[in-house]
Amino acid sequence: MSILELKGVCAGFGPAQARTEVLKSIDLSVEDGELLAVLGFSGTGKTTLISLLAGLKMPDKGDVLFKGETVTGPGPERGVVFQSYALMPWLTVEENIALAVNAVHAKAPRAERKQLTEKYLTMVGLGHARERRPAELSGGMRQRVSVARALAMQPEVLLLDEPLSALDALTRAKLQDEFAEIRAETNATMVLITNDVDEAIFLADRIVPLNPDGSLGPIYQVDLPQPRNRVALNHDETYHRLRGDITKYLMDAGEMRKDAGEGGVALPNVVPFFAKDNVSNDALPAAYVKAATEARRADRYLDFSQISKTYPTPTGPLTVVDGFDLKMKKGEFVSLIGHSGCGKSTVLSMAAGLQNVSLGAVILDNRQVHEAGPDRAVVFQAPSLVPWLTAEQNVALGVDRVYPDASRAERQDVVSYYLNRVGLGGAMTKYAAELSNGMKQRVGLARAFALSPKLLLLDEPFGMLDSLTRWALQEVLMEVWTRTEVTAVCVTHDVDEAILLADRVVMMTNGPNARVGRIVEIDIPRPRTRQALLAHPRYYEYREAILGFLDEFEHGAISKADSGKPEGEKSLEAAA
Repeated sequence: MSILELKGVCAGFGPAQARTEVLKSIDLSVEDGELLAVLGFSGTGKTTLISLLAGLKMPDKGDVLFKGETVTGPGPERGVVFQSYALMPWLTVEENIALAVNAVHAKAPRAERKQLTEKYLTMVGLGHARERRPAELSGGMRQRVSVARALAMQPEVLLLDEPLSALDALTRAKLQDEFAEIRAETNATMVLITNDVDEAIFLADRIVPLNPDGSLGPIYQVDLPQPRNRVALNHDETYHRLRGDITKYLMDAGEMRKDAGEGGVALPNVVPFFAKDNVSNDALPAAYVKAATEARRADRYLDFSQISKTYPTPTGPLTVVDGFDLKMKKGEFVSLIGHSGCGKSTVLSMAAGLQNVSLGAVILDNRQVHEAGPDRAVVFQAPSLVPWLTAEQNVALGVDRVYPDASRAERQDVVSYYLNRVGLGGAMTKYAAELSNGMKQRVGLARAFALSPKLLLLDEPFGMLDSLTRWALQEVLMEVWTRTEVTAVCVTHDVDEAILLADRVVMMTNGPNARVGRIVEIDIPRPRTRQALLAHPRYYEYREAILGFLDEFEHGAISKADSGKPEGEKSLEAAA
């Protein structure tokens, strides 16, 4: 039986002459007790859809029905959890939840309202934090409060508008598990808006894509038994097929592979000033010079030589990274993955010269890294652009510095070439403040490649973007990297991203005292695309090895299979 329906619903914004149609002729029903997931790109109208279901917006055409009656406004029978945490900052966790309980169940006795507050506070695992205020909570804990508050209203339908998209991948996975447990306990009807295919498959009974033109795609039935386990799903052929089908549909519907041309601009034959450096072994530690004679230089173009990072604290020194050791070939791409707080970004910062190394050394192309320099380009999670400069001017800032001997026209050609390569040939004169987050990150990639660096360092470069925009930029990154083959290290939480990008995936143990745990060699031909990756016979084997490691180390475990082996020599066979 349908509890919530949309019949011929259309919605848009703006006056008649400049009107933007967001949703077109939507027909959709939500069955009592099911979890329906709606997938789509940013800007396709997902939030407009949830607002219509919640009664926060009225349709321009068509009807929204709850139990057969037209929805005319919001009501307690439809609870909503938004992406942002709309909590009262001056109230405690318990008081924020009680606020909703008292508003909806005002006629209930005080003891009953207290009991309701306590029930949902405990259900989301926040009993220990009842007296804390929102400013004292992590992002994941704040979202737990929002969920508890919505559940405490005891709605018949729970509407979830990308509730986990602002969280890192590992916190997101933990909260997905909690949603699954809450649903099993309450049997509530849920509509989940998400941009994450795996999240939709893990939680939903049915999945429907929302197309870029505002129409609905085909409905996918998720015929997987509950409760679902991520590691077990990795072996399930139904999961493989469903994941591949949905991914292909979304990529085709969104025209993910838009060709990035050169715009008629040829890359000039110029080299950055640091490529002309004559580096002697005098700049290197004696121990490194000795070791270098015992190994091929090609095998250690980038050498993390037993590096450690220790910070002073009021209770004594804290060693975050302890003896991280890794050798990389020139032109190799390594993904660095591990749990939050394991020191991945610290390792990257030391390679960039943004943090000092406490012990050991980072050596790039026969020179020890002591400080930041233009031979190492860094792309951060948040696009670091100058907002009052255009895309072109932001890239030119670095180009002018590293090509001092090139003519002005040659430097301009370098800027234009790489902006065209990342698909921004038509937006070069737009100011950074006018660009979307995805476009800003494209500028960051163009700027990094335009420096012709010896080393490209990527610190969760797509972490702030929705999953579908992330797919597009991963393929842009792969396309440009294939042409340059710059040595690269990418910190990521995303297992699929790690496999797609890397020649090797390096997994770090938990901090403090984090180091290399295992290394998985990715033997998949290049150039790579997401669809080709999903079809590769070893893809799910690699995925299981990495997921297994992350699951094993979630609580700080040490692998028995790896005990006694030198760090950095852990193989796929040990991980599988």
